[in-house]
Amino acid sequence: MHTFQTVPIEKLDMNPFEKIGKQWALVTAGDEKQCNTMTVSWGGVGVLWGKNVVYIFIRDSRYTKEFIDQGDTFSMAFLGEEYRQALSFCGAHSGRDTDKFAQAGLTLAFQNGIPYPDEAEMVFFCRKLAAVPVDKDTFTDPEILPKWYGDGDMHTMYVGEILQVFGR
Repeated sequence: MHTFQTVPIEKLDMNPFEKIGKQWALVTAGDEKQCNTMTVSWGGVGVLWGKNVVYIFIRDSRYTKEFIDQGDTFSMAFLGEEYRQALSFCGAHSGRDTDKFAQAGLTLAFQNGIPYPDEAEMVFFCRKLAAVPVDKDTFTDPEILPKWYGDGDMHTMYVGEILQVFGR
């Protein structure tokens, strides 16, 4: 187990465009009996409904979506560049077919019952506040639908209240 410290959210210093969009993150949900993780590169952080939140987008076809839908919590973890292959693996393979943590060389850990990869540099532990289906009829830009949803595999946007941040 690595040593984490709680990071007060007001002291958080991160660029979400870099962290999420370029470095990517692992979203993990489930419990100690069964959980799954997946790589995300779409999302953000901010304030909504008077709470500090993350928002992430999970395609309907993803196995991790089942765990997020069933549970109340999830983690969003950021790993160092030395874990780029693990992030690529977790984004390209399904947990239905393989133990992603073992195959990616990651260690499954838990904080207050919320799963996360122990190798992370920073972890947001979140409580699900909303699940908002992305609907094809809501797009105002005609280029988005054919470019990103040509196969009909839509996303659900999850908004999670950041309960705790761990960092190294």
